[in-house]
Amino acid sequence: MSKKGQKKGQLALKLGINDERIPKLLGVLCIFFALYFFIAFSSYLFTWKIDQDRVLRFSWALLLESGMEMANWLGRLGAIVSNMFFYWGFGLPSYIFVYLFTLFGINLIRRQPLSQFVPPLRYAVIWLLFLSVFLEFLAGAGADFPWGGAFGESVNAWLRNFVGLAGQIILFVFMLAGLIVWRRNPNFNELTPQKALEELGDYFDDLIKGRWSGRKRPATATSTTKELLEANPLEALDPSAAGRETPLTRAEQLAFDLENDADKATPRTGIRPGDTQLEIEAGAAEPSAEPGPAVPPLPRHSFEDVQQENVDHSEPYDPTLELSSYEHPILQLLADYSDQKVEVDRAELEANKDQIVETLLTYKIEIVKIRATVGPTVTLYEIIPAPGVRISKIKNLEDDIALSLSALGIRIIAPIPGKGTIGIEVPNRNQQVVSMKEVLMSDKFKRAKMDLPIALGKTISNEVFVADLAKMPHLLVAGATGQGKSVGINAILISLLYKKHPSQIKFVLIDPKKVELFPYSKVENHFLAFLPGQEEPITTETSKVIHTLNSLCIEMDNRYDLLKKASARNIREYNEKFVQRMLNPQKGHRFLPFIVLIIDEFADLIMTAGKEIELPIGRLAQLARAVGMHLVIATQRPSVNIITGVIKANFPARIAYKVTAKVDSRTILDAGGADQLIGRGDMLLSVGGDMVRLQGAFIDTPEVERVVNFIHDQPGYPEPYFLPEFHGDDDGPGTVPLRYADLDDMFEDAARLIVQSQHGSTSMIQRRLKLGYNRAGRIMDQLEAMGIVGPSDGSKAREVLIYDEIELNRYLDDLKSRK
Repeated sequence: MSKKGQKKGQLALKLGINDERIPKLLGVLCIFFALYFFIAFSSYLFTWKIDQDRVLRFSWALLLESGMEMANWLGRLGAIVSNMFFYWGFGLPSYIFVYLFTLFGINLIRRQPLSQFVPPLRYAVIWLLFLSVFLEFLAGAGADFPWGGAFGESVNAWLRNFVGLAGQIILFVFMLAGLIVWRRNPNFNELTPQKALEELGDYFDDLIKGRWSGRKRPATATSTTKELLEANPLEALDPSAAGRETPLTRAEQLAFDLENDADKATPRTGIRPGDTQLEIEAGAAEPSAEPGPAVPPLPRHSFEDVQQENVDHSEPYDPTLELSSYEHPILQLLADYSDQKVEVDRAELEANKDQIVETLLTYKIEIVKIRATVGPTVTLYEIIPAPGVRISKIKNLEDDIALSLSALGIRIIAPIPGKGTIGIEVPNRNQQVVSMKEVLMSDKFKRAKMDLPIALGKTISNEVFVADLAKMPHLLVAGATGQGKSVGINAILISLLYKKHPSQIKFVLIDPKKVELFPYSKVENHFLAFLPGQEEPITTETSKVIHTLNSLCIEMDNRYDLLKKASARNIREYNEKFVQRMLNPQKGHRFLPFIVLIIDEFADLIMTAGKEIELPIGRLAQLARAVGMHLVIATQRPSVNIITGVIKANFPARIAYKVTAKVDSRTILDAGGADQLIGRGDMLLSVGGDMVRLQGAFIDTPEVERVVNFIHDQPGYPEPYFLPEFHGDDDGPGTVPLRYADLDDMFEDAARLIVQSQHGSTSMIQRRLKLGYNRAGRIMDQLEAMGIVGPSDGSKAREVLIYDEIELNRYLDDLKSRK
């Protein structure tokens, strides 16, 4: 397919989600229906007697019958629709549908959230049902006009038979009183008949004005200060704020006070929140002359201070706010292989059962029971041997059973943990494809409450298998060429892309083969992390790989320093504290995303770099789990010199695809079985000693490209997530001269700021120049490399090596002349 065709397909997929015109068109359509219903209903009030007999003889042919004429202003369709709502529905309260369609249409046109439509919908439904029954009770008896419609008539008839006429009257009175109490919340201690009538009048006044949102009414002039403060704190402090329906935030209140203070020449009086027993008299223009405690004036703030105070203290920090419009990929981007599903023939199952029993009887092994569990590619036959039969005797017959079944290779589990049976896994003749779409659609994946859920495939019992990479905490993937390792890596990546927001996870991708992970380079501003100055977001050169791994070690150490300062034991506790604004960003604290390092061909790196690769991998495997950094390493050469003891000890979770020899299976899993797999995604997952056989989820390269393009088309961060700079022994700070063109655009401003303040702090650069933490750290590394500041000294500020701005200008001019 051409690129142009792919783009058209993507546009078609996203048309109903991202196109703002669709909701607006639906809103216009809803308003059209509201206008149509209003005209039809209004006409029904005048023409219902004329059209009644004709409409009651309604048939579907009536709509197409040319000789039938109706008096309704909107013709036959208007007469049928209005009769359906008035006669067969809810009677005169059917006008509420006009209100609902109008309100819903306005909400859609303004792109307001649907949650704002729920309260008026709830109240409208309550009033629709109540008025239908109440109007039919008042005027429906003996009347020809359907005041309450069929609904009101049937409910009234049932109520009259159930509670009688007097019971109906009492019920309606109490319902009306309950609605008034719920809506107005009157003060019964001061209630008089006159006030009761006023409350009733105010209630119906609110009803006429359409205030069905359920908000509390504004406090009256006789309300206490405590009631005023509960209803609207701003009204108690400023009478001019009366009439606002939605309570203002703290920042809005302070800004409002600033505007009023600037406009008013006379000082404003207010009531402290502690003075809850004082009454505010209506029309009181001057404060009381009686002596009392002085009211302290509100502190004056600049708008910047108000905004900063609101951001820092008013609500929890939302890491997704910067990309709040980000949408997770949709499942329609993935291919559906449901048409390729095959069912195992029952005759095949019975034949295999008989063959297994016959083979075992040949060697004088009796079994008590046998049953089959059908999976996507393998069927598990569980047998219970007769008493006295040794398990090892059955296990030694693996090849004989495979010969009798003419199978590619069987695997015997003796015994199955926790079941007390012996398992014989036999490959199916017709294997089923487990699609990635099918796995991601499952409730098990959708409802997973895991930090890093990865959907690996299906078990032998045909259940979706979802694991938590954060609990593993590192994963080793090994297998022969062409057995599904790269597809498994893609399944892990796609699972996390579907589940996580770009602010929650970053990937460091290392691909020595240069062709397996290249599609993910398009999401560099969303999900990828790499070294600053790196030309490609996916690391392929061995020298860059060494720098990247050591940079990750630096990032790990920096994160541990942050956790130590925050008194947190792991990344979850740290991020919870940061979200609750218990940590100060000005002291270097920041929200920490998970970092997942994926290496596609580990053997090639070990062969070319050896210890330079193994040592940082060992450090990360031992320490990085608590700070949210996890490793996924894949190799096709599971030999002892590649998967060393240090790596095996720190990778408790391992996936083995088909290998050629039992030695390789023992190298990966410390057990046999991987040599008996059938390939094409068939795998064994070992986690903490427990082994599970899975059929891996299949995802093809075009599907990966569609998902990546879907994310790429959305706005991303201004710059990728840069890892800390690492300088090796040969290219440490000061040994490699930097050109002026290589420096950051804000380098000169940062240098002047540092020299003027004589305080070398990354957080100061970040705060004063309004930069991200990664960019500010990169500029500080460049300042160190250029000799303007000294090396880092833990949590202390760096030493500034240039003492005045004149010397700095001379140095920068010299630097520009050498570019």
